[in-house]
Amino acid sequence: QLHVVESGGGLVQPGGSLRLSCAASGSTLDRYNIAWFRQAPGKEREGVSCISSRGGSTSYENSVKGRFTISRDNDKNTAFLQMNSLKPEDTAVYYCAAVSTISTMCAMARWQYDYWGQGTQVTVSS
Repeated sequence: QLHVVESGGGLVQPGGSLRLSCAASGSTLDRYNIAWFRQAPGKEREGVSCISSRGGSTSYENSVKGRFTISRDNDKNTAFLQMNSLKPEDTAVYYCAAVSTISTMCAMARWQYDYWGQGTQVTVSS
């Protein structure tokens, strides 16, 4: 069974950058689509970005387009979320999620994902 663990969160000033990592174990990541979700206090968990199992397809939520970049290194069983030009409204707990699939496309529908990490806190504040 796949197990994913997020890391890389922290406190950053507006305009700063962070790189989140999602390290997988228990299975090879190249059979899984990966997505990043986030949940701010009092809000629903929302999809931020996703990437297909071989990296050929990516998708982004509108508010992060042009600022965030999702990537993966299947040889290292790890996925990443590079976050640039961070804003206070990006403050949330960020979750990595995975689903085993043969699809070459990815989606950010929460119900599709079977494996979830514990989350990593990202706080954007001056």
